[in-house]
Amino acid sequence: MRINVLGVGFDNVTMKEAVARGTELLGQPGAHYVVTPNPEIVEVCRENPEAMRAVNGADLVLADGIGVVKGARMLGTPLKTKVPGIEFAAGLMEEMAAKGMSLYLLGAKPGVAETAGKRLAEKYPGLTIAGTHDGYFQDDGPVIEAIRNSGADAVFVCLGAPKQELWMARNGSATNARLLCGLGGSLDVFAGTVKRAPRFWSDHGLEWFYRLCKEPRRIGRMMKLPLFLVHVQQEKRRK
Repeated sequence: MRINVLGVGFDNVTMKEAVARGTELLGQPGAHYVVTPNPEIVEVCRENPEAMRAVNGADLVLADGIGVVKGARMLGTPLKTKVPGIEFAAGLMEEMAAKGMSLYLLGAKPGVAETAGKRLAEKYPGLTIAGTHDGYFQDDGPVIEAIRNSGADAVFVCLGAPKQELWMARNGSATNARLLCGLGGSLDVFAGTVKRAPRFWSDHGLEWFYRLCKEPRRIGRMMKLPLFLVHVQQEKRRK
């Protein structure tokens, strides 16, 4: 059963359970997809019914961020823990490497996915990078065809929300990949162009503040977090 946080249903899993479920989906026929909503994406879903349908239609919905965990607790339906998408991806790649599977990287600025692919191939021996494509495209057709022709088992779709969620819901089956994962800006981290917050910040639920300090232009997006908590409080009172 999923935990409802302002209309978004989150799977109540630990990181280990999430990776196990992702690995299981990789072994099943058909196309499946994973989404990793944070408070900002939950707010987007509240305003965009199509995005809400795409997120809730995923096979695995992971709580990416301490804000979602706090929101669920405030509503009296606690989640086990946060499950950051980038850490889920790392665990999944370990499993894929052990099984000799292949991965396609989609998103970010030109050149970033290629750099990320080289670094990931070195970090996870046994993992095949089936192909890459930047996120600056207008026509889905050639991208879908490239992924399909690559024979990739999985695709990391890093187009930002809600574009990546809508793209996976709409095109997942056409790619012939068995698992697609929406991972926002993860390719920049994998490529080494952006650094994740040090462990102290992430362990204390302050990764968002670290990112804001590094990128002050994100202030508009970060304002979604207090708005999310206000909406959670309103929902709590309504219940």
